[in-house]
Amino acid sequence: MEGKVVVVDCRKHLLGRLASIIAKQLLTGQHVVCVRTESICISGGIVRQKMKWDRFKRLRMNTCPSKGPFHYRAPARMLWRTVRGMIPHKTARGAEAMKRFKAYEGIPAPYDKMKRACVPEALKVLRMKVNRKFCTLGQLATLTGWKHAETLASLEEARSAKAKAFYVESKKVRAARVAAAEAAAGEISKLDNPLAL
Repeated sequence: MEGKVVVVDCRKHLLGRLASIIAKQLLTGQHVVCVRTESICISGGIVRQKMKWDRFKRLRMNTCPSKGPFHYRAPARMLWRTVRGMIPHKTARGAEAMKRFKAYEGIPAPYDKMKRACVPEALKVLRMKVNRKFCTLGQLATLTGWKHAETLASLEEARSAKAKAFYVESKKVRAARVAAAEAAAGEISKLDNPLAL
């Protein structure tokens, strides 16, 4: 698997569990690309998560806040920071691992045609009770100042419509190929019999 890029569809995955698995893979030399990060789930309601964010936002350098720590608003950067916290990023090994990681909101152009994986160990439906409160990274990001949720929704709608049209067309082509193979089966068997002798 080393050198091959694994595209992970983050929709309906739990943030911490997903980040820990990604971190482990990065440290073993795997290239990982995360898409649809705005749909990552966090256990606990949105009010609770916003309060945690407000406490986190108070962390700053007294004399020169522009030097950090930085509080990223975009969902992809939130995931990136979570993964970075699980990697020894100040060592050469950790820095190289972080270079192998990319995260995006939505599914941008090169990755929309690639096969996407999910991580069963991090799926919300398998790890959380049904009645528990949760929120998405996109909701939290919007509350904290991320301004691109509507733009992303329109782009994703266009992408899914295009993907659906491609799927319908490929289904027709597949059906036509099967029908042609069945129609030609008799002719092929006539040609095959003399060759078998």
